Amino acid sequence: MSPIRSAPLAGIKVLDLTRVLAGPWCTQNLADLGAEVIKIERPGAGDDTRGWGPPYIKDQQGNDTSEAAYYASANRNKQSVALDIASPRGAELVRELAKQSDILVENFKVGGLRKYGLDYESIKAINPALIYCSITGFGQDGPYAKRPGYDFMIQGMGGLMSITGERDDLPGGGPQKAGVAVADLMTGMYATVGVLAALHERTRSGLGQHIDMALLDCQVAMLANQNLNFMTSGVSPRRAGNAHQNLVPYQVFAAADGHLIVAVGNDTQFRAYCEVIGRPGLSDDVRFNTNSNRVINRELLVPMLIEAMKLQSRDYWLEELERVGVPAGPINTIEQVYDNPQVKARGMRQSLPHSSAGVAPISASPLKLSDTPVRYQHAAPLLGEHTEQVLRERLGLSAEEIQQVMAN
Repeated sequence: MSPIRSAPLAGIKVLDLTRVLAGPWCTQNLADLGAEVIKIERPGAGDDTRGWGPPYIKDQQGNDTSEAAYYASANRNKQSVALDIASPRGAELVRELAKQSDILVENFKVGGLRKYGLDYESIKAINPALIYCSITGFGQDGPYAKRPGYDFMIQGMGGLMSITGERDDLPGGGPQKAGVAVADLMTGMYATVGVLAALHERTRSGLGQHIDMALLDCQVAMLANQNLNFMTSGVSPRRAGNAHQNLVPYQVFAAADGHLIVAVGNDTQFRAYCEVIGRPGLSDDVRFNTNSNRVINRELLVPMLIEAMKLQSRDYWLEELERVGVPAGPINTIEQVYDNPQVKARGMRQSLPHSSAGVAPISASPLKLSDTPVRYQHAAPLLGEHTEQVLRERLGLSAEEIQQVMAN
């Protein structure tokens, strides 16, 4: 029997000075991996997203609590400490926590923490081993550094909305944002990678460093193949609706009773697809026999495929395409997602103890580590739920000192 191994980040202490989504997403990843994450929040208000509802987490009687579902989505496994960093005593206590921490993540405006003595240079002076990650809209330098940055505007400014949405010449055409805050989420993920890389490097140097994360940088980077489509052709990719810029057919089709996605990734799959839809000759046509030719002749090919796909039901196509190994799938509502047998088998819906609701639902982490799995301890904390505990256990304050801090 193999020995029980500690969580990957067991013993790592994280000070979380973030709010909304990009920063909390990063620190939730760290908490899921076993780090002790202390989230500093404004007394009486807390993270902005606590009030971003409805919907709210419901108690065991089905009544709304004060905890917005949005907040709960990005703050599990953390401890909440309510401290006013604008007060000298509050800032002093946060510095003391930073002195004991391995990682600090913040998403204040550039220079916003300097007046509290909580900027990187100030904290580095008392804890040179600290990994300090700053998340802003535009980064720590450049002409836009002082500007606030929000996911929606970054999706537009960073090019995503120029390639997302229906084609301009079709009904409903025009720019469209993604259905979730992808610039925030990807920045949170990139920040997690950067923090873990710096943590690993520290094992060699013994030193921390400053990580400068910008939503705009991450949005530009995540354009991936579309970046290189532009750089190699000199032409900006345009919106293509549910079609793919580099693969054909790779899009949504209407069946007789609904819609499905067909994602043909190579010429072998295209031949199999043509057999299933009753158009075997298309795969031998020199205009369509290679993916390059299909992309060039997209406007000729796709209308023929659209007509063929209308002849059978969605489920018929899904079954037949799976049988021959052609990737295809339905377009599910989120309710249908959680009813999907694969999603159920992978345990993507969980529930955790919650201090006011009793129990609260969560969407599980996708990280599946064989020997040190993600550990789900508790749902997102109430505002200031752990203030007394942390001040006593981490900073050694007396009961009287704690009461003085909490009263101010």
